[in-house]
Amino acid sequence: MGSAQRLDRWESRSEWVLAAVAVIFLVVYSVQVLAEPPRAVNNTLDAVMTVLYVTFVVDYLVRLALAPQRVRWFFRHLLDLAIVVLPFLRPLRLLRLVVLVKVLHRAGGDAIRGRVVMYTAASAALLVYVASLAMLETERNAAEATITNFGEALWWSIVTVTTVGYGDEYPVTTIGRGIAVLLMIGGISLIGVITATVASWIVERVSEEDSANRAATAAQIDELRDEVRHLSRQLSRHPGEWDHEHPSYDEVGRAARTRR
Repeated sequence: MGSAQRLDRWESRSEWVLAAVAVIFLVVYSVQVLAEPPRAVNNTLDAVMTVLYVTFVVDYLVRLALAPQRVRWFFRHLLDLAIVVLPFLRPLRLLRLVVLVKVLHRAGGDAIRGRVVMYTAASAALLVYVASLAMLETERNAAEATITNFGEALWWSIVTVTTVGYGDEYPVTTIGRGIAVLLMIGGISLIGVITATVASWIVERVSEEDSANRAATAAQIDELRDEVRHLSRQLSRHPGEWDHEHPSYDEVGRAARTRR
């Protein structure tokens, strides 16, 4: 049987390993798309990509095995299942890039939480770059293609993820349009995550300041209480000395009127 502690331990230990594998995965895919190596080299790179991708599949199976309630975990992670199974079908192999983005986000999201600018820039750059590679691979050899080089693919990704959509570059293939839909959803999700991160950061800062203020106020109250106790003890021990050394309000008033 699995346990939540073992699952958490696995995820904490594996996330950076998977992130490193994901980076290598991205580098290999970039070489395939941008350099267009000869068939023999490309076949070798395909084999490397498959081996790297199997790492993500193993991670999914281990997390499923360690989950304390496997059936419940399985149904709560159907998207994880889809993105590790569907890419084995060749027409859907570009979905491997979805698991790449997911793993890198899982590894880096908590580490830079609160650093909103860095988080935004890194997430947007990764999303745009991956979408540009996928779109270029799919579209450049299509009939009547408008995206034939990486510059055009990058431009299309930027105007799409920012919801501008000039329409000068657009996909003409079915897979290319599917990538466009995923990028649109990714852009909307990115905005939502950024908004939630900013809101969480603001709440945490306000909470920290409120806690600090309450601690300072409590300390001041305690200090005043100590002073009151000290004065009370002094008065109880020497009640006559206070009257002798400290004039009453009436005496002070009479002295003031006399000076006038």
